[in-house]
Amino acid sequence: MDNTLEKRTPSTIKEKGQYVLAFGVIASMLVVTNFPVLVIFFFAVFAYLLLKMFSVAGRSETRDIFEFYLTANEILRDDDRRWYGFEIQEAISRGESISQRMAGAPPLVGFALGALYNKIGDHKMAVLNLSRILESESADEKAFVHPSPELRSYVRVLRKIEREPGDAPLTSAAVRALERARKLRAKSLLDESRISLEKIAKTEAAEQAAPAPQQLPRAVESVTEPPASENGNNGEREHGIPRPSITVEVKERPADKKRGAPKTKEEQYSNRKPITEVLHDIYDGNTR
Repeated sequence: MDNTLEKRTPSTIKEKGQYVLAFGVIASMLVVTNFPVLVIFFFAVFAYLLLKMFSVAGRSETRDIFEFYLTANEILRDDDRRWYGFEIQEAISRGESISQRMAGAPPLVGFALGALYNKIGDHKMAVLNLSRILESESADEKAFVHPSPELRSYVRVLRKIEREPGDAPLTSAAVRALERARKLRAKSLLDESRISLEKIAKTEAAEQAAPAPQQLPRAVESVTEPPASENGNNGEREHGIPRPSITVEVKERPADKKRGAPKTKEEQYSNRKPITEVLHDIYDGNTR
């Protein structure tokens, strides 16, 4: 513990001493040129406020990164917990926001994003993030030679957590678990996502190449509407809906050929007696 304090304290004093020395040199030059002391004091306060503001912004960015680590580690951890889709999407949105805001985001953020995309089945984004972490030399920590202020603040907090894990045990455990998963599972996750993308591409190609199912021609029955009668209905329409006319073909039977064609009304009644003769025959029969 004593060695840790001895290493950390000179670093803090050195950083603050640099700011004080720079301000002292500038103030001395302004006093020599007969610049008003009140204006120098005003600029000193303004510079201090700007410094504090940027320092707070850097600490906020660093806090967001470690909170993302905590959430991503809980979701990716292989346990019996079931996560809702919107929870994973919120974690992904937080990681994407960090990557977009921060110049030179830590590679561990990219790995966590790729693993989360793989978990929800978005293999295209998983391949994009994991391939950049595994196959790009610029994603290695050794390539960050000129860090941004946010990255420098993040690394400072990270080393503090690594030296004293008891101060932030959950954060320290999350960082170690993600680093272990990155070392052991990143390659397998990338291969899994690439295989899934190839299967999806083959399935889509097969669906596009498959011929469309041919529809059998349907018989279209022509329905003719019989002519309407003089009264306008003739029993052929009901409620304005036309009835289909059905044509029935009647074959002539042999018996009909022997009997001949049916007689007309004139032929049927041609042999009947007049009514007077019929009445005479009836009365004559009764008198007898």
